[in-house]
Amino acid sequence: MTLNVAVIGYGLGGRVFHADPVPRTEGLRLVAIVSTRTADIARDHPGVPVVADPESVFADPSIDLISISTPNTAHFDLCSRALAAGKHVVVDKPFTVTAAEARELKKRAAAAGRLLTVFHNFRYYADYKALQTMIADGTLGDIAYFESHFDRWAPKVPDAWREKPGAATGTWWDLAPHLMDQALQLFGKPIAITCDQAIQRPGGGAIDFFHALLRYEKLRVVLTSCFLAPAEELRFVVHGSKASLTKYGINLRDGVDPNPGTLTFPDGTTRAAPAGKADSRAFYIAVRDAILGTAPQPVTLDEAIAVMDVLEAGDKSAAERREVAL
Repeated sequence: MTLNVAVIGYGLGGRVFHADPVPRTEGLRLVAIVSTRTADIARDHPGVPVVADPESVFADPSIDLISISTPNTAHFDLCSRALAAGKHVVVDKPFTVTAAEARELKKRAAAAGRLLTVFHNFRYYADYKALQTMIADGTLGDIAYFESHFDRWAPKVPDAWREKPGAATGTWWDLAPHLMDQALQLFGKPIAITCDQAIQRPGGGAIDFFHALLRYEKLRVVLTSCFLAPAEELRFVVHGSKASLTKYGINLRDGVDPNPGTLTFPDGTTRAAPAGKADSRAFYIAVRDAILGTAPQPVTLDEAIAVMDVLEAGDKSAAERREVAL
């Protein structure tokens, strides 16, 4: 069975992370894109219809799955309308702009009897998959400290909705969901969060720096992002009872990671960490199989809501300059 897919939005997210992998995934067919960027779409996806109004894809009975990659404030409305129209839905992270909206969408998905899932695609990246394996197989031992970075050298503020004041804009809501989902998958719900946020770049209108400390009973997890980082390639620092991992390099979506990082052991010896392998189609393969009933949902709504809860607690912590319990 082939599932017909429509993508709503053709910015960076819609173009690279949704409209690109869908037609490369067996069993999925890209049949429509909702956007005003007709020239870009004609170049990238010749023959795929472009429509201006999401209602046209909601009303099309041949469309099975809607992928939503729009400004965050539109997620709740578009998800609600797609579910009401009987469509399965993938929505980009963050799930919504509040945890209350996320919980409401969970109810609506259950009532509609349709799959609704959130695009936490960093679960499928090469560096994380390798780290997940090293933790699961005991290579690192008991983890005492975990540090995850998303740094960039981007001193010029672009003219984009993410960079402007408003609900769920800035890097805390754009990039922290990736790092947060990975941390929660590895270690579960923290006891509390302490979060520092700032606008560091001249002319910035939304948060472009965050440093969040997730407190567990013994473990400490640090999630951080800086857009004034010339040395932008640090990804992970992990200290375990058997070894430490230091990982540099980009988040690889396809292929074998050429920079898997270094393991350092208590006796001072070192060796290369095992390399992870990624496939940028993996999330949509999992979505296809979940819709067809041959595999579980790739990101459950409870998992996505857990990310929302910690994001909101992080905002509260930063605003009140204190630790917030979860």
